[in-house]
Amino acid sequence: MATIKDIADQASVSTATVSRILNNDPTLSVTEETRKRVIEIVNELNYKPLRKKSLKTEKLNEIYNIGLIMLNDETIDPYFQSIRLGVESTCSQYSLNIATTLMVGRSSITAEALSGLDGLIVLGDVDIGDLKEIYYENNNIVAVDYLPQDSQVDVVTSDFEGATQQVLEHLVELGHTDIAYLGGRGMVFGVSRQKTKEKEDTRKITFEKVMKEKGLYNPVNVLLDEWGPTSGYALTRQLIDNGQMPSAIVVGSDPMALGVLRALHEANIKVPEDVSVFSFDDIEAAAFMNPPLSTVKVYGDEMGKTAVKLLYDRLKGRTIPLKVTIPTDLVLRESVSVKK
Repeated sequence: MATIKDIADQASVSTATVSRILNNDPTLSVTEETRKRVIEIVNELNYKPLRKKSLKTEKLNEIYNIGLIMLNDETIDPYFQSIRLGVESTCSQYSLNIATTLMVGRSSITAEALSGLDGLIVLGDVDIGDLKEIYYENNNIVAVDYLPQDSQVDVVTSDFEGATQQVLEHLVELGHTDIAYLGGRGMVFGVSRQKTKEKEDTRKITFEKVMKEKGLYNPVNVLLDEWGPTSGYALTRQLIDNGQMPSAIVVGSDPMALGVLRALHEANIKVPEDVSVFSFDDIEAAAFMNPPLSTVKVYGDEMGKTAVKLLYDRLKGRTIPLKVTIPTDLVLRESVSVKK
C-alpha cells in the first residue's frame, strides 16, 4: 500500500508538501506543474488517504464533495432544469454534497475552483478533454446528455436515435412522405466557452439515415440554426419562403417548436390540417401550446438521478466506465394527424 513518503520520493518533494497538496492547503506556494505531478503520482500509486469524519457522520456514510458543471441556459430550454433538479434531489440519498455549481461561460472554471472535489457531474456538450486539463485529480466524471470521445468517464444519454426512428415511423404510417427536420447546430464547448468544435446531433443524423433508407430524403428539408424559439421561427419562415411546405415537420426541441408554431400561425398554415409538427423533450408547456404538441418525452429528471448513482458507484471503487441510455416515450397530441 502506497504511502505519502512513496509519493514524495517519486515527485521529489517533501512529505509535508504532498500532505498539504492532498489537503488543498490554500497557503501552500507550489507551481501548478508540481501540484499536477503529485496528483498524477497519487493516482498511479492508487493512494487512498483516510478521510476525516465529523462526529455526526462517523457512523454514517462519508460525505463526498462534488461539482456540478452546466452549459445550457435553463430559461431557454427547461429540459436542462429537469436534469439539474434530478441531480440535486438525489445527492443527499447517496451522501453527495454539491460543493460548487459552475456555469460554462459565466463562472470561472479553473483548477483552483475544482480543487479537492471528489467528482464532477457535467450537464451538456462540454469538452471533457478540455475539462481534464484543469481537473486531473481523478476520472470521477459523469457526462450527461453528451457522449464524449473520452472513454474513461461515465455517460448518461437519452435514446434520441430510437426516438427519432419511432417518430418517423409514426409519421410515415400516417401517410407523410415529405418530412422536414428543424434543429440546432451541434457544438462542443471548452470550459471557457471560447474553445469550440462542431458535432452532429443524434436526432439529425438519425433523421437523415432513416429518410435515406426509405427513399424519402430531401436535403433542402434539413435546416439548422441555434437552439431556441427564435431559430425555430426563422427556420420555419425559410421553409415557407421556399414555396414547398412539407406535410410534416420534426423539430429538435420543444422550445424551437414554439417558434415553429408561431411562424405557421402567422402564415395561416394550420396545424395539423396543413402541416403536422412533432418535437422532442415534452416540457410542461408542450401540453398547453396551440395545438397541444406531439413530442418525445425525455426523462431529464431520471438522467440526473442516474448520473448521481453512477458517480457514487465510482466513488465507492468502480473503475470500469459505464454508459447508460435512458429510454424515451412518444406523447401523441393534437399537432399531428393523418396526411390529407
